[in-house]
Amino acid sequence: MLSINSIKKGIVLDHIKPSLGMEIYRILKLDKADYTVALIMNAQSRKLGRKDMIKIENTIDLDLAVLGYLDPNITVNIIEDEKIIEKVELSLPKEVMGVIECKNPRCITSIEREIVHKFVLVDEKEKKYKCCYCDHMYSED
Repeated sequence: MLSINSIKKGIVLDHIKPSLGMEIYRILKLDKADYTVALIMNAQSRKLGRKDMIKIENTIDLDLAVLGYLDPNITVNIIEDEKIIEKVELSLPKEVMGVIECKNPRCITSIEREIVHKFVLVDEKEKKYKCCYCDHMYSED
């Protein structure tokens, strides 16, 4: 049986969709961390069947909007003295910046490379966003 020790102080990202943990690890640039990070993939879960989990033995600033966009079911647990002192439930963000890229070739973001791609949520059920610059719709389907 695999054993991952508890952390004294830091953050645990729990209930990540299986196989999404590696992408979140990359987006958060945890591969460049100089502190302990554990990426647990495809672990058993009573709630989900299977899940990924990331344990970060450090307090870092997390972009909760990006995490909520990638997987709104992630639970962010803040740990101190090996105990959860706060649980943050995520949801789909109303606005996403720098995560989705507009596919419309006529959008200003295609011409002006330094403009940050910005999308607003228009349909929470379908997880649909539209570009703030050209109204081009984006969904994961």
